[in-house]
Amino acid sequence: MRVAVLGCGRWGSFHAWYAQRAGHTVTLWGRAGSAHLSELRETRTNEFLILPEEIRLTDDLAAAVRTAEIVTISIHAQALRSFLRDLRAQGLREEMANKYVILCMKGLEIGTGKRLTTVVHEELGAEIKPVVWVGPGHVQDFVRGIPNCMVLAGEDREALHTLVDVLGSPLIRFYYGEDLLGTEVGAAAKNVIGLAAGMLDGLGYGSLKGALMARGTRELVRLVRAMGGDGETIYGLSHLGDYEATLFSQHSNNRRYGEAVVRGTAGAFHKIAEGVYTAEALMALSETYVVDLPISSTVYEIVTQGKDPRAQLTQLFLRATKSEKE
Repeated sequence: MRVAVLGCGRWGSFHAWYAQRAGHTVTLWGRAGSAHLSELRETRTNEFLILPEEIRLTDDLAAAVRTAEIVTISIHAQALRSFLRDLRAQGLREEMANKYVILCMKGLEIGTGKRLTTVVHEELGAEIKPVVWVGPGHVQDFVRGIPNCMVLAGEDREALHTLVDVLGSPLIRFYYGEDLLGTEVGAAAKNVIGLAAGMLDGLGYGSLKGALMARGTRELVRLVRAMGGDGETIYGLSHLGDYEATLFSQHSNNRRYGEAVVRGTAGAFHKIAEGVYTAEALMALSETYVVDLPISSTVYEIVTQGKDPRAQLTQLFLRATKSEKE
């Protein structure tokens, strides 16, 4: 199939690389003047991979979308709404309605707590039913041929099954996600748990990661159920299944950022980890749905309000005791 990948950063370049490897005709789009696009045009490489010559590079958004059957969007989650408005301004709204649309990003909109598929519906119309592609794995591992399992979730079952069939390969085994809400919230929230894991590493408390995983999943189950989703989704690939890659891997940006916050070196990062924005979005959801999120709240207070990590961890330990099932 003809695939257009919109966004040429780390994950965008990977999705183009992967789609071509899976046998598809691929166009990779980046904004005019993008440093990422310039590097790929000049060298066909970035710090993660070598881009095959068969992949076409362009800064013409309209042409990339119009020639595609599958449109994969891989940009910063917080930039999605403005990007969709650019699409609409270029008269591409109707074009998008005739494509398979895949969102390859994990996040919730800051300020509103809205899921990214909701942002798509609001900006492009409810007739577009995007599929989300989430789950464990790092570009650095995939390009070395290390396989993993991921999940595609969406409301259009026929589209979902088609995409699983055409995108699956020996490198990535896909599962169908039957709970879009839980998949999106779980995928976004695991980055917040990743920040917490990094903070534990920075404090030398890595042995607490087991408790973090157990209690982190528990509070997200409560939230997803309150929102009307299936709490069991949190134990799937979008959240718990992504813990190894997020809470333990040296490649995890969120884990590394959390550790840097504790060590006082977060300023060295060229951009803020996505989990920081998600922590704020989760606070909006916590208030809206009246759900207690103690771990997420603690991370939020540390990364946005500058509170002392060790003192905040102590407060978590001094909370009123409760049943493990709560």
